[in-house]
Amino acid sequence: MIGTGMADSEAARQRRQAVKKLNSATVARPELPVTILQFGAGNFLRAFVDWMITRSNEAGVTRDGIVIVQATDHPSRTVEQLAEQDGLFHVYLEGIKDGRPVKEVDLVTSVRSVLSAHDQFEEYDRLVVSRDLRLVVSNTTEAGIEFVPGDDLTARPPQSFPAKVTALLHRRYEHFQGDPATGLSFLCCELIEDNGSTLREYVLRHAADSGLEAGFLEWVRTACHFYDTLVDRIVPGFPREEIDAVQVEIGFADQLVVKAEYFYVWAIEGDPSIRELLPLDKAGLNVLFLDDIRPFRSKKVRILNGSHTAMSAIALQLGCETVRDAFDIPQVETLINRLVAEEVLPTIEGDRTELAIFAQQILERFYNPSLRHRLADIALNALSKWTTRNLPVVLDRWTHHAQAPLTVLSLAALLVLYSGRSENLRFEPRDDARAMEVLRGAFDPEDLLGWVSDVIGHLPLAAPLEPATAARLARGDS
Repeated sequence: MIGTGMADSEAARQRRQAVKKLNSATVARPELPVTILQFGAGNFLRAFVDWMITRSNEAGVTRDGIVIVQATDHPSRTVEQLAEQDGLFHVYLEGIKDGRPVKEVDLVTSVRSVLSAHDQFEEYDRLVVSRDLRLVVSNTTEAGIEFVPGDDLTARPPQSFPAKVTALLHRRYEHFQGDPATGLSFLCCELIEDNGSTLREYVLRHAADSGLEAGFLEWVRTACHFYDTLVDRIVPGFPREEIDAVQVEIGFADQLVVKAEYFYVWAIEGDPSIRELLPLDKAGLNVLFLDDIRPFRSKKVRILNGSHTAMSAIALQLGCETVRDAFDIPQVETLINRLVAEEVLPTIEGDRTELAIFAQQILERFYNPSLRHRLADIALNALSKWTTRNLPVVLDRWTHHAQAPLTVLSLAALLVLYSGRSENLRFEPRDDARAMEVLRGAFDPEDLLGWVSDVIGHLPLAAPLEPATAARLARGDS
């Protein structure tokens, strides 16, 4: 037995020694023109956009190279490692397809280089005025698309992302003397509604506030295109706990492996020109080009995000840590499947068979054993999330004289979880400050209806509920 163990150990050592460095000296990269400027070097964009562009390039549908720009002035180890690996990295996909586990490992070769807009401004500026450049992709987080009054457009570069884009476009406008053929298209992956439209609005505001010429504003309006998108893929990121085994498996000492789920979808709203510019669907990728993204967004938010919010409120009180833990409890699994089938799907317009298939694909992701999707993370701002994801289901059901008992139950569970009197005393909620103050401070075991009514009156809503609706919700009438 000792001899066998030593042999196994020696074999493992030899496998580790066989792992090579990952860079352009060890991997042949295709020569590609730089057509895409990407703001953001995080796990999501690399496992989503960069992965898709690589797949499309390999299929012969596109021939696009990407330069990743670090938009902040903070040191980034990821950017340093990308430079060391010449933009190369692997995406390690695991998931469930048709009820069976699937795994896929892909080498991403679409990233040509990475640079800092702050520390390498001259190089960044040269890229901005490249005639090959056609597309800008971004994921600067939800806080990134923010209007900052007075942001200096002459800075190298400006601080906020919308101001950076304004300065970038103005530089390009001047360089090409307003040539409409040199306008850029923008695909925003930030998780806010109307992400592209909002960026366009802020760019025009910055331009107007800074007194830029009317011709530039017209060029932005007519020659540049800002597309609203919705992205979906769970990306846990670097597999730190198993990196040695992963590196042995792929054969490279890749310090930027990104682990992601197998499922993904990218919905893009806009005119047909974006499909001609980036025909990813022709490479067999799950990219949807839509005239109106709102129905798809509503479908995705109600089925995926709504079931996540409902599940977290209940499962955290049962001692679960992850989505998979929750679905290992038959009662929770049944409850969420029923909630989607009986309460959520009837509120969504569309072909019933297609909706059922879409819901099945979404719920199938919850069984993925390789993803540790923490319920505590899902429960962040859960009260705010419930009002946008789950409350519309209740209101739609009531409007059509139907019931939503399971969705109402999820609110009750959430209030108990947040009250501090749950079985899960380790959970510390982070949510709307005023609602939390009322929820914690006004708790009265002798007047639970009054307490719930008070909390509902302070929900973070865009518009207050009708009194009768608020009273019905407080009573827990389904």
